[in-house]
Amino acid sequence: MKRALIIIDFINDIVDPKGKIPSCAQQVTANSTIKHANRAISWAREHDIPCIFVKVGFQSNYLNLPRHSPIFGKADTIGALNLNGWGTQFHQDLAIEENDLVICKPRVNPFHNTQLDSVLSANNITDIYLCGVSTTWAIQSAVRDAHDRDYQVNIISDACAAATEEEHQDSLTMLSRLATLHKSDELNS
Repeated sequence: MKRALIIIDFINDIVDPKGKIPSCAQQVTANSTIKHANRAISWAREHDIPCIFVKVGFQSNYLNLPRHSPIFGKADTIGALNLNGWGTQFHQDLAIEENDLVICKPRVNPFHNTQLDSVLSANNITDIYLCGVSTTWAIQSAVRDAHDRDYQVNIISDACAAATEEEHQDSLTMLSRLATLHKSDELNS
């Protein structure tokens, strides 16, 4: 068993109240989600488990924006998710380090048109641990895709958030059939 921790979409536009689309900001703050993610990051670093940070974003000309998408289609009109702006920077409280691997994704799913699967494969990763936002979208998409790629999938439940606590819990209930759920303070070697 070789593990990796994948940290998804803790970017300003989504998790900061001043972001352009702060869909998860309230729940991230109320539930100390970034604190729990940092606990998971610290656990991973202590056990030499690679941390892979993923963020959604588009080039400043938005040529890679899926304009037909109900989620992303109007990002350019409000200046959201611009890879050259503050909105796609990781939240200042997130424990990312200068040499950490960062993968940019152009869609909800972190495996879609990214190097994520290649990085995991190159490092012989068999078990992945996921945290991030939103539980309803990016985490669900990642879990389902990773499951179908034959990874052993784990979710750090208190290091994830959605727009509402109900959406978060409903997603975890659904995903528990494909993944093992953990709390950040229950991770072990």
